[in-house]
Amino acid sequence: MKTMKSIVLKHGLIASGILAAVFAVTLPLAEKGIVDFDSSEVIGYTAMVVAFLLVFFGIRSYREEIGGAISFGKAFQVGILITLVTCAIYVVCWEIVYWGFMPDFLDQYNAYSLAKLRAAGATEAAIREAQANMATLAKLYANPLINAAMTFMEPFPVGLIMTLVSALLLRRKRAPGVPATAAAA
Repeated sequence: MKTMKSIVLKHGLIASGILAAVFAVTLPLAEKGIVDFDSSEVIGYTAMVVAFLLVFFGIRSYREEIGGAISFGKAFQVGILITLVTCAIYVVCWEIVYWGFMPDFLDQYNAYSLAKLRAAGATEAAIREAQANMATLAKLYANPLINAAMTFMEPFPVGLIMTLVSALLLRRKRAPGVPATAAAA
């Protein structure tokens, strides 16, 4: 019988693998200008939705392991743990990539954002304001703890939504007269 821990780790690692694979493909393409930053964001968030489908499958797997019934609370617990494992590994991957291979990523992204503003006909005042905001962000992003916290907040809302939806869809009461299994306790 699988434990909750093994189900959480298995599904969290698979979801992390999906995100890491997308990282490995899109970041170099974005850095070389083959894929623009807007497209890489769409690809990244689409990958997050796909990866966090593992939350649904993990909750369902756990529900079936414990006899086919699960409360919203227990389903939420399984899902949020899968989300936390996935987000933690996502942060580790980004920190390695950012500090080890792409320390100029933020400069490239800021230059891209400013070029978009100019192309859209933004006023000089709006461009200066955007530059000031980017400078503030760069100072914050230089702190590894803030960098990690901001990175964590990229996938976490997606995982939280998938957890809530999955827990709602998969909750199921135990049929009357059916004893609880030892795993459910």
